[in-house]
Amino acid sequence: MKKAVLLLTVLMVVLLVAPAAFAQDGGAAAGGKGALAIAAGFGMAIAAFGGALGQGKVASSACEGIARNPGAAGAIRAAMILGLVFIETLALFTLAIIMLKA
Repeated sequence: MKKAVLLLTVLMVVLLVAPAAFAQDGGAAAGGKGALAIAAGFGMAIAAFGGALGQGKVASSACEGIARNPGAAGAIRAAMILGLVFIETLALFTLAIIMLKA
């Protein structure tokens, strides 16, 4: 329980700091690029964490579905690969946006 509260607290701080870091001018504030880099790093970490959770859920559900109905393994595998592609694409889009903003 304490870990969840700590994680939510850190997440809230990052979510509050990130918009201010992205709103700074190119060189107007001292340390602006540093804050932007930290916010971008946290953003990518959150995207990777969410993607990993999604991929784990997709793989788990696909394995369970194949175990319950081995005859549908081909269709389940195709749907699983498509789902994994969509999840990974979201993480790559996050990386691209962070690189464009930084």
